[in-house]
Amino acid sequence: MFVESQHPLSLTVLIDARNVLRSRWPNIPEEELVRLIGEWAQEEGAEPEIVFDGRAPAGGIGTGAESADDWLTRRAGELEGPYWLVTSDRELRERAGGGAERIIGGGAFASLLLGDR
Repeated sequence: MFVESQHPLSLTVLIDARNVLRSRWPNIPEEELVRLIGEWAQEEGAEPEIVFDGRAPAGGIGTGAESADDWLTRRAGELEGPYWLVTSDRELRERAGGGAERIIGGGAFASLLLGDR
């Protein structure tokens, strides 16, 4: 188990996908990242929003011409309930993390998903 939220209902987890997949070498393939996050979310009862700049694989959210940082910042402002933010991007943490219950670094999240293999 990772970290429990103080809230018993499903928790939104905003994920800067490219930040997470690029935190490892070799990079985590996009489809594998989406699959791993889906498995983690099912175990944790979380609702992930896996955001990619531009196009996204199935299960992810593509931002088109908008940057993932801008999309995540806007989405964080729309959320009324608690959320977690997954990114190591300091600027994004400042822009979108103000209302986050928890902020998790991309590398730490990748290690959790991969079981540090």
